[in-house]
Amino acid sequence: QVQLVESGGGLVQAGGSLRLSCAASARTFSKYGMAWFRQAPGKDREFVAAINWSGGNTNYINFVKGRFTISRDNAKNTVYLQMNSLQPEDTAVYYCAASLQRGMPMWTNDYDYWGQGTQVTVSS
Repeated sequence: QVQLVESGGGLVQAGGSLRLSCAASARTFSKYGMAWFRQAPGKDREFVAAINWSGGNTNYINFVKGRFTISRDNAKNTVYLQMNSLQPEDTAVYYCAASLQRGMPMWTNDYDYWGQGTQVTVSS
């Protein structure tokens, strides 16, 4: 079993920054593609960013492109999401996810393991 634990969420003013971390328990962490999803109140869970198994390729939803950066450190079994220029529309619970596909899919059904989520709140 792969367990994922997110951290780093909190309350920030518009224009501020946060860095989310996701620690994984897998021995072979590098074989998983990793992603961040988010879910706002009353909304469906949506794709935010993904990174392939090696960290050489990334993908982002248009709304966060240029503001968010996903990265991974396979030696530490950790994936990160650096969020800059945060906006109130970014307010959501952010979830870390792992896919056995090793790539960077953007569909929830392509991910096999999920963290419990961490709350990000951006005030105007």
